[in-house]
Amino acid sequence: MATNQGRKQDYIGRVRYSNALPPPPNPPKLLDIPGTGLSGGQYTSAGYASRLAREQPLNIEADQELGMPIDLIGVPGIFDGDERAIMARPAPQTLHPADKALLRPLASLGKPNAASGTVSFLRRTEYTASQNTQHFSSSTSKDLLRLRNDAKRRKPSLNKEDPINIMRNIVKGFDIAYPRDAYRGEDSTTNLRGAQVTDAELKAWSNPKHPTKPELKLLDSYPVLPDLDAIPTTGFYMIMKFSGNPVDKTGTYDQRLDLAVLKPVGDEQADHQFNDKKAAWDESDKSKPEPIREYDYDYFLLNEQSAVPNLKRKLNVNDPENEDPELYTDDVGDGQRAFKYKRKRTYETFTQTGDSKDYYNDSVALALHDPEADVASVPGGKQRLQKGAYFYPIVQRTGIRPKRNVGKMLYQMEEAKIDELNVTIADMNEDSRAEQVEKRAQLDPAVRTSEVAG
Repeated sequence: MATNQGRKQDYIGRVRYSNALPPPPNPPKLLDIPGTGLSGGQYTSAGYASRLAREQPLNIEADQELGMPIDLIGVPGIFDGDERAIMARPAPQTLHPADKALLRPLASLGKPNAASGTVSFLRRTEYTASQNTQHFSSSTSKDLLRLRNDAKRRKPSLNKEDPINIMRNIVKGFDIAYPRDAYRGEDSTTNLRGAQVTDAELKAWSNPKHPTKPELKLLDSYPVLPDLDAIPTTGFYMIMKFSGNPVDKTGTYDQRLDLAVLKPVGDEQADHQFNDKKAAWDESDKSKPEPIREYDYDYFLLNEQSAVPNLKRKLNVNDPENEDPELYTDDVGDGQRAFKYKRKRTYETFTQTGDSKDYYNDSVALALHDPEADVASVPGGKQRLQKGAYFYPIVQRTGIRPKRNVGKMLYQMEEAKIDELNVTIADMNEDSRAEQVEKRAQLDPAVRTSEVAG
């Protein structure tokens, strides 16, 4: 039985949008290669590539650098917005047929039959090639010939991937920066002389310009130098990234975070696991990165905010009064004073990357130091470093998060944990100093030589 109940049905309409885009302003950079496909056999013939090179003219300067120099410092006007030096030369003008006679060589004037190359009927054929009129014709453009004859561009063809060539160009950069220290002796594989310095490179070093904002003027510069005295006994620095805020959120920054202490927690089971991984890596083909020991860390903070300025003065090597014992804020008994740290929590490593044997493969920390601004602001301040931008190697990045304490692990940690630290600042002992010198010598062999001489 049919029902009169109404039914609702949605109407689906197709909406069409036009995408009438104009053609691109420049033609595609494709080669117009007429062909009949693989059936004709022309693509597999030996002379196809040579014929294609003759038919397709180059629109770049086919010099030793394949068109545009990789080092743009010596290109005139490149940083001033003038790109004519790296743009393709305009096509030569079409010569009118009436002017072709003006291009005849001087030797052919008045000798209309000089270039005919006719020989007598009875002349022996082996002399024909030597007695024909010799002439030179080249399809090379005049602009390219002019560039090849340019003294600045007429350089020996060197392999840019050659390690010796790379080292010569590196030495050239130091020769430009420090011309008095440039090596002028005999060139050899052990004592390399820097590559030849051009006038444009000297001018670019004397008057540096911003690559994208040429209107800017250089106000000051800093030489990039290593700070070997600050190298720790490990030889490098690490970046520790917390998964969350290690302190409670407040309206101001907690200055104690700048002086926090991360103390590795000993774990025999983790040591055995790492030794097994290290032994397996030593026996492998070493295609994978060397394993890195992952630690748990106890995180300590100063008890009081008021101790922060005193501890920073104690650590400041430029402060003339950093040896004052009154800078310590807490009494620890027996007439001794120190800075008290309280344990906040224990963290575990959840991600870690790096290579402790490669100091400069990842990143470096850079610190600008100006003695006039940093030392002169403190009356009687000591000057340790000259003006410069000092870099410090960072070889490891570690992500840590709060560790969950469950079951037996909680009991063992509660039994062995340290709740408080009494921190004093002192010079390194002889063993630590020797270890530091050894790490510094890996960065600068002259350090070991000076220590032995001393």
